[in-house]
Amino acid sequence: MRWAGQGIGVDDGALPGLQRIGLIRSVRTPQFDGITFHEVMCKSALNKVPAASMLPFRYTVNGYRGCSHACRYCFARPTHEYLEFDPGRDFDTQVVVKTNVAEVLRRELRRPSWTRETVALGTNTDPYQRAEGRYALMPGIISALTDFGTPFSILTKGTLLRRDLPLLTEAARRVHVSVAVSLAVGDADVHSRVEPGTPSPQARLALIAAIRDAGLDCHVMVAPVLPGLTDSEEHLDDLLSRIATAGATSVTVFGLHLRGSTRGWFMDWLAQTHPDLVGEYRRLYRRGAYLPLDYRTMLQRRAAPLIAKYGLAPDRRSFREAPQSQPVVQQDLQPALF
Repeated sequence: MRWAGQGIGVDDGALPGLQRIGLIRSVRTPQFDGITFHEVMCKSALNKVPAASMLPFRYTVNGYRGCSHACRYCFARPTHEYLEFDPGRDFDTQVVVKTNVAEVLRRELRRPSWTRETVALGTNTDPYQRAEGRYALMPGIISALTDFGTPFSILTKGTLLRRDLPLLTEAARRVHVSVAVSLAVGDADVHSRVEPGTPSPQARLALIAAIRDAGLDCHVMVAPVLPGLTDSEEHLDDLLSRIATAGATSVTVFGLHLRGSTRGWFMDWLAQTHPDLVGEYRRLYRRGAYLPLDYRTMLQRRAAPLIAKYGLAPDRRSFREAPQSQPVVQQDLQPALF
């Protein structure tokens, strides 16, 4: 493909928000129809999580912003607004790539002040979304963390993780490595509508099996559970059965959060696809972003016997849900993070 017209000095119509964070170029390729990659040079790779978030990790690394998985419910959508993109379609199709993230990460890990705390990967947007097949940021990130004795966790829906299994198994001999797969929708029809850009449920089940075959534990995030769509006992029973058969070692089950502009985007989609559920969702989320206590209690009571039935361990600290009174969207909004 010719790159003429995509250099730094060319006016490509990029938004001011991108110019502020050091845009190098914006790229489109036939292999990723409808997606624009905005390549930037980041100033920082390690993001410190605010203490108020009460998450079980203090540092994260995100190689990408925006995500072609296009999950209707994605909690990270509001982070695109800082770049003057909309949190809906732009989040799905305008992907920011921190091309030098591995190099910057090595520089930061080399500092004497770094205390080798666990670093979480995949807490904002998926590190193994389709863009990773083009840019291959993760091998450099994994190698940097391993070389500097830093434990890390990965959460993904992307089957591209298979490519890095040899690297991860080697890393696990030197540092603690936690791997988790997100799989909350077992129904193929619901999956195609609510997570249109993600690998199929069957593909992710195969990924779980591959992770286990590589000798690594695999946690599964059955989250978010969608009221009226994926919260029935039948759906959860079938999904947890398949997850157990694939070899998962532990699971976490929790319901949908609707924060900020994600709420409007999701509710618009719901009105178009499941108008009969709109009233119930308005009732459930009338007091805020989180499901009410009675619903969360119901879901826990529904899921717990099934988790026990299939011999799946309860959740682990690395992937535990944040307290319901706290936001779970990572605070990855400041220009300094680039």
